[in-house]
Amino acid sequence: MDNSLVLIENNDGFYTLTINRPDALNALNKGVFDALEAFFSEHKEDRDIKGVIITGAGSKAFVAGADIKEFSSLDAKGGAALSKRGQDVFFMIERFHAPVVAAVNGFALGGGCELSMSCHIRVAGSNAKFGQPEVNLGLVPGYGGSQRLVQLIGKGKALEMLLTADMIGAEEALRLGLVTHVVESGQETAKAMEILQKIATKGPLAVQQTIHLVNAYFDKTVDGFKKEYEDFGLTIGSEESKEGTAAFIEKRKAVFRK
Repeated sequence: MDNSLVLIENNDGFYTLTINRPDALNALNKGVFDALEAFFSEHKEDRDIKGVIITGAGSKAFVAGADIKEFSSLDAKGGAALSKRGQDVFFMIERFHAPVVAAVNGFALGGGCELSMSCHIRVAGSNAKFGQPEVNLGLVPGYGGSQRLVQLIGKGKALEMLLTADMIGAEEALRLGLVTHVVESGQETAKAMEILQKIATKGPLAVQQTIHLVNAYFDKTVDGFKKEYEDFGLTIGSEESKEGTAAFIEKRKAVFRK
């Protein structure tokens, strides 16, 4: 595995993953997927992680799409396998127990838009551009774009973006709910870290289960309401809940421990 394709920085439990193919506008290739899969697999039980930021190297692109050169020799079976592998990696991100924030600096197109949507929260720089241009290549999205885009912005606008391949800017992405913050270009990672640091002051078990609960809303095999009352019982019986409620009653700041 080429460790230079995704640079990993650990700042006291806050990880920043930088997709490092700036000459290719950080396009997703097999090596990038290998590195992302390795990180999220290795840390899936790591309770010391406070949060993860995913961003792209340079100032032009978060991820400008998939590496189309890898598509040229694929038949239907190979294409389906490539798509499923990408979906599996993005599900690892979406289902990760700690919050993952996309710091979108520049183009987030095709697989890049899909990667950003697999993150729990998205922060965009003012120069960010989002789009799913697969129909320009005679393709459909392969890494979950047809599903997550509808979840985030609704059927009508999602269909327009998917069928026209039009890009939208950061402010429209904010208006549609595709991102939660727009900041000055270059400040994406700082804003993402600010959000993660705030979340890190909350109960870690409650944060983890909240992520699972929101994901359950979109999982047709899960009764989200049932999971909610089960998780409410799980959290109310925890040590962190005892600390949180005691701190509220005593009018002090809660101190949660992992």
